Amino acid sequence: MKSLKYILASAVCLLVSTACKGTASPDAAKEAETATTSTTESNEGKLLVVFFSHAGDNYSVGNIEVGNTKIVADYISELTGAEQFEIKTSKYDGMAYKPLCDLAGEEQKKGELPEFEGTLDNLDAYGTVFIGGPVWWGTYPQVMFTFFSKYDLNGKTIIPFTTHEGSGLGNCVKDVKKAYPNATVKGEFSMYGHDVRSGKESVKKWLQEIGYAQ
Repeated sequence: MKSLKYILASAVCLLVSTACKGTASPDAAKEAETATTSTTESNEGKLLVVFFSHAGDNYSVGNIEVGNTKIVADYISELTGAEQFEIKTSKYDGMAYKPLCDLAGEEQKKGELPEFEGTLDNLDAYGTVFIGGPVWWGTYPQVMFTFFSKYDLNGKTIIPFTTHEGSGLGNCVKDVKKAYPNATVKGEFSMYGHDVRSGKESVKKWLQEIGYAQ
């Protein structure tokens, strides 16, 4: 007959073994779920891409149905899950490249703020905002400054990006900092417009470097 001491020791071992192999408690499962964050959110809130993109006649790429900046914005959304707000205006529709350049220059000299379509709701939900556009006369198109005047992004993280044909970032970063002096502006990126259609990997590399893609 086995001794009482032996029986008690076996029972303890069995209990320990069962505990190690047992299912997680509801609280533990909840903690694990909370620890898993979606790529659509940073620690500060959801991700958003705000951009203006010009289809039609563009330098170097000709008459295009989808603007260069929109392609980059779509890459960002695909790779990070970020939501989008496109700044749309019909003011430039159908214009050839040279007249468009002349008009853009006049708007900048006069400080015009062209209207755009739609409104951005629930801005407080977003912690990080990518802001993108082409470079016209050294900075973003004036219609983007209309957006800056209407929406307060101070306190958020702002990541500027541009498409261009030689201007790089121009004065875009400086102008974003001027519009939002209390925002964190970082991680800027620029890409040649004629490269965007084959540039997804470049965008992915940039997003990985700044910690917004895997």
